[in-house]
Amino acid sequence: MNAKLRTLIAAALVIGIASGPAVAHASSVPAPAASERIAPLVSTPPNAAALEAAIAGLGPRHMDATAALVRVGGTAGCWQGSAGVADIRTGRAAVEQGRFRAGSVTKAFTAAVVLQLAAEGRVDLDGPVRRHLPGTVPDRYGAVTVRQLLNHTSGIPAADGPGDSFEAQWERRFDVTDPRAQVANAVAKEREFAPGSAQHYLNINYTVLGVLIEKVTGMRYEDAVGARILGPLGLHRTSFPGRTETRIRGPHNRGYQAIPKGDGSRELRDVTEWNSSDRWAAGDIISTTADLERFTVALFSGRVVPRDRLEEMFTVPHVKDFASGEPAVMTAGLSRTVLPDGTVAWGKTGGRHGYNTAIGATRDLSRTLVYSVNATDAKGQDVNPVALGVIMAAFTK
Repeated sequence: MNAKLRTLIAAALVIGIASGPAVAHASSVPAPAASERIAPLVSTPPNAAALEAAIAGLGPRHMDATAALVRVGGTAGCWQGSAGVADIRTGRAAVEQGRFRAGSVTKAFTAAVVLQLAAEGRVDLDGPVRRHLPGTVPDRYGAVTVRQLLNHTSGIPAADGPGDSFEAQWERRFDVTDPRAQVANAVAKEREFAPGSAQHYLNINYTVLGVLIEKVTGMRYEDAVGARILGPLGLHRTSFPGRTETRIRGPHNRGYQAIPKGDGSRELRDVTEWNSSDRWAAGDIISTTADLERFTVALFSGRVVPRDRLEEMFTVPHVKDFASGEPAVMTAGLSRTVLPDGTVAWGKTGGRHGYNTAIGATRDLSRTLVYSVNATDAKGQDVNPVALGVIMAAFTK
């Protein structure tokens, strides 16, 4: 595939995958001009040979991933595949319907619940957050709105964490984090920019939204998502680990982080067990490729969020990215990618140590993609080559 295509997709994938404890730094993919051609339906079936090649040879000796699970669907046809090992100790084959940590894909679920509440008249997207959560956002921040939290234009800075390095996070992997304490820590700082004037992809926006969901519904965040999305869609293999759970319950492929050794070799350290309470409503969901595919199709079809509110998930604010200065690409829970042939893909990536995940689709659902790649540097600043190969094979001829 050409270098331009690879660069565009790589930039889009970085958001949500290559984030540190609470923030992603990445070059944004430019939004297309109004005159750009938007390609018609994806009319070609999935390229099985390219998809098979993208996940070939995975295992403990592969430099980038130990396993991968992929589902490509849509009106143009479907393809499913798995490769690699479930664990490097036994070498048993990857569990095709295995569960995995989906990271920031959680934000699509959180955004969907907030938009449902807006459709019910219980949340005003243009109203200040402090109307629902008095005292949470300081007056000096200005009137931060719910919509600005959804599309990462609030100006609220990241909460403090253990640090960006893997070892720093490894030492604190079983810490239990209180989301309200995270919010208090973040808003004690000065705002990054005036609300609505820039976009900065930060987990803290969705942590505040999780607190808002609890306040408005009177339910735990996890129960609200369960009652409104998981139950109605029959996503029985999707769950939240809760504040103290460190394991992935049910069949799963173990995750590993590559640790360089002094002799030039590497250790694959098992990072499967980890407390994700610091990500909470921004990134702690556990799911399967089948469940995420069902969610994606239902979401894009208007069966999760009413269609008039669903447009929020396909509307990019007309601001620049705070870090790169490029045009914004994030929406309410999703992001926008324009391929060189004019095809527009929408989706969300996620990264937790040992796991890179993505959901994506064309707006018309002619092509959908869900993958979980057991990346050996899932939170690295570079896009995992296996994940990149999968998305290129799924969305290109």
